[in-house]
Amino acid sequence: SLGQALVREPDVLLLDEPTNHLDLETIQWLEDELLEFRGGLLFVTHDRALLQRLATRLLELDRGVLTSWPGDYAAFLEKKVALLEVEARHNARFDKNLAQEEAWIRQGIKARRTRNEGRVRALLALREERRRRRDQPGKASFALEQAEASGRLVIEARNLGYSWQDEPLIRDFSVRILRGDRIGLIGPNGSGKTTLLNLLLGRLRPDAGQVRHGTKLEIAYFDQLRAHLDPEQTVLDSVAEGREYLEIDGQRRHVVGYLGDFLFTAQRARSPVKSLSGGERNRLLLARLFSQPANLLVMDEPTNDLDLETLELLEELLLDYRGTLLLVSHDRVFLDNVVTSCLVFEGDGRIREYIGGYSDWLRQRPASEPIPATRPKPLPTSTSRPPRLAAPGKLSYNERRELERLPARIEELERHQQALHALTVDPAFYKQEAAMISRRLEELRALEAELEAAYRRWEALEGRVERG
Repeated sequence: SLGQALVREPDVLLLDEPTNHLDLETIQWLEDELLEFRGGLLFVTHDRALLQRLATRLLELDRGVLTSWPGDYAAFLEKKVALLEVEARHNARFDKNLAQEEAWIRQGIKARRTRNEGRVRALLALREERRRRRDQPGKASFALEQAEASGRLVIEARNLGYSWQDEPLIRDFSVRILRGDRIGLIGPNGSGKTTLLNLLLGRLRPDAGQVRHGTKLEIAYFDQLRAHLDPEQTVLDSVAEGREYLEIDGQRRHVVGYLGDFLFTAQRARSPVKSLSGGERNRLLLARLFSQPANLLVMDEPTNDLDLETLELLEELLLDYRGTLLLVSHDRVFLDNVVTSCLVFEGDGRIREYIGGYSDWLRQRPASEPIPATRPKPLPTSTSRPPRLAAPGKLSYNERRELERLPARIEELERHQQALHALTVDPAFYKQEAAMISRRLEELRALEAELEAAYRRWEALEGRVERG
């Protein structure tokens, strides 16, 4: 359907999670096609590499407010962090003021008889603003129940072979997996990644070769097909299995509270599994997975349908995990951020190990193999010739004029900066529309960058004069 949509050459193309269930080669093809697409493109995605490569503007829906952020994904992250920091400072001041007013209103009977009615009305207004204010939506927050450490050797495979319908999926494959390894599996759909996992775990018998497991292995498996979820069970029963409390990372947790870490409210926890969205099902699988003590985690496409914040939190958790990880994923940034090496299916049953993540694999691939194009966005070009630099220690006429004007320019920029700072610390500033707030904050950041550049230029020119 993607191919058909592109062939029709529409004026506007709408895509909802276009990379879900695509392998890396197809994702790369899709990116290249969309870069060449001449119409407008509006897409929803959790694929950060796709977002960074394609998007020139981001629309964010946060607490019921839709905000347009110009620039790419990396620029959005910087701007959003700055906005949230300012918002948090404003909210802290507001809450302190509210607490002080609450304490005043609760003073003794005598004070209540003589209190300032205007102040009471102000307090009621503060309470109403607090009621209307919408804080950041909840974020998943979870810890992994870690088992006793396994032996140093986790899995050893020697000369494995396996065929399906007379087609070799795995040919003469050997590997030693040690405690603490985090290994990613890369290959096209249908190449045999899940089959290899099942061979390594002893769930499938190889046609040739042998697999040996180390000692004290406790395995937790994230199932891509969600086969272990009973659609008629409630979310609560799916995790609790008749228990009221769970032991998580050495702490006793009530099941409802534990599910709250995965953004399930008490009411939602009592809903049947069949009513869950794709993202909720994935969070439920993570809740089940992390409630099991494990020193070997096996994850088959865990990032599908996860929102970006939960995905990044999962990355942090896996980086802190002291056990061993086997991971199948088509999320390139996730692979780069999590794994220590990759097992790559190179065709005809051949599997080769590369140290590092997805980007490291691209750099290490044999030159004879076609490397997927990763063309960066074109940088602005100029037809004007660069200015000639004067000799060190000697300023040109234009540079002398520039040096004379810089102090006045810096003073002007500082005055403007102070005015904008005064504007942003005013609580009324945050009662405007989000688009206006983001424009002002962007103006402030651009001004600060320009001021810093002016200082650097001034110091550089002064330094050359002194050396001359």
